[in-house]
Amino acid sequence: MNSRTRKSPLARRAAKIRCVLLDVDGVMTDGGLYYSARGQEMKRFNAQDGYGIVRAREAGLVVCIISGRSTPIIDARAKILKIKDVYQGADDKVAAMRKIQKKYGHADEEFAYIADDLFDLPLLQVVGLSAAPCNARPEVRRAVDLVTRVPGGEGAVREFIDFILDHRATNGR
Repeated sequence: MNSRTRKSPLARRAAKIRCVLLDVDGVMTDGGLYYSARGQEMKRFNAQDGYGIVRAREAGLVVCIISGRSTPIIDARAKILKIKDVYQGADDKVAAMRKIQKKYGHADEEFAYIADDLFDLPLLQVVGLSAAPCNARPEVRRAVDLVTRVPGGEGAVREFIDFILDHRATNGR
């Protein structure tokens, strides 16, 4: 990123982020729903995304998951990544963010959210920095601040977190 990018309004907004909210299906995963012959659900997560989440926590960011679906797989992944705030079956994702907001006291502009589908739009419009993987719904890609170069499940979370961390670092955080 060049210095002109660092001073952009988007970069200034990224520098304010204190909490990163993550959707799961289509963001942390490729969006596929995999089932074994016994009907057991499986998901594929990206290790680079996982390390990005670790780096975010180490930099002092709060990382939370807000998913419209409910599955023990999300709890298992969150436990591995030491994500304490996990909201599953969230029909109203803004309400889930408000619970997190009440817990941590962050302002709307201190939240970032990466998501991929239409029901994510209300929350994407509330946060200070919004993003979508390049394979998100077209309506979502048009509505967000940042579209990643890589698809969901292929490092989109890492790219988003790296963007935030890069701009926080330039502002002394």
